[in-house]
Amino acid sequence: MSAIEAVDSDFNTLLRRKAQAINYILQQLLASHQIKDDLKEAMRYTLFSPGKRIRSAIVLWCCEVVGGKINRNAEVAAAAIEMVHTYSLIHDDLPAMDNDDLRRGQPTCHKAFDEATAILTGDALLTLAFEILAKEIDGAELAAKLVGELAEAAGPSGMVAGQLADLKTEGKTGSEEILKFIHTNKTAKMFRCAAAMGAICGGAGQKEYELLCEYGLKTGLGFQIADDILDVSASSEQLGKTAGKDDKAAKCTYPAVVGLKKAKELERKLAEEAKAILKPFGKRADILRQLATALTERTS
Repeated sequence: MSAIEAVDSDFNTLLRRKAQAINYILQQLLASHQIKDDLKEAMRYTLFSPGKRIRSAIVLWCCEVVGGKINRNAEVAAAAIEMVHTYSLIHDDLPAMDNDDLRRGQPTCHKAFDEATAILTGDALLTLAFEILAKEIDGAELAAKLVGELAEAAGPSGMVAGQLADLKTEGKTGSEEILKFIHTNKTAKMFRCAAAMGAICGGAGQKEYELLCEYGLKTGLGFQIADDILDVSASSEQLGKTAGKDDKAAKCTYPAVVGLKKAKELERKLAEEAKAILKPFGKRADILRQLATALTERTS
């Protein structure tokens, strides 16, 4: 189903179909590697827990928007970003970080196995992501571009920087400036990366690439604000993780810093700005517009 045809269908159904397709790709890639049974079990446990696959879906949809169809390179890139995202969740849940017992509705990796196994499982997924980009992408130049995008978004000038700042501000009075730094780096840059990787795989020109990167950044920031709001308004059953943890840990979140009303206003504003960025793509990008709206309306 093309991105243009997709707009006639229910968005959540489309996202579930993309998640199923991504799961199949991940299964193929994991099966093709010789990994010791106990490590593979822990990798499978976390990688195939019931996640929405939003970042990897963005890779596929952005490739489709600029290239007209999904190709194998985009599938590999989608799998790689999902592996890196899953690694980040495993490590984020560890006792030294957010110390959570529940993720995606099931015990976290260090609870289902043990702390050492969880650390190594995260390490394995992170490094495997870059291995598949290096070996499975068709073309050395394209592979290098994708590796660069993912490394920059996930590393010390991206997600890692945001996660450290998030931990360092616990229990302190935050500002909107600090808050934006945390959320942009911790979450939004990985959304930008997903859009960038999809654009690159689809053969986007420079302008298309820049527009989709900006779309990804705004969508990712809106997603994190929605996550902050849900932490104070949804139950653990709805979230699939422990509700109210941000407040208990005195984290720097949008509801805590600017209040719930303004947080909701910012969330909606970012969604509208993200959709406006897509104007040059016309109807081809309707699925991405639906995504921006859906992320502000989610309940889990």
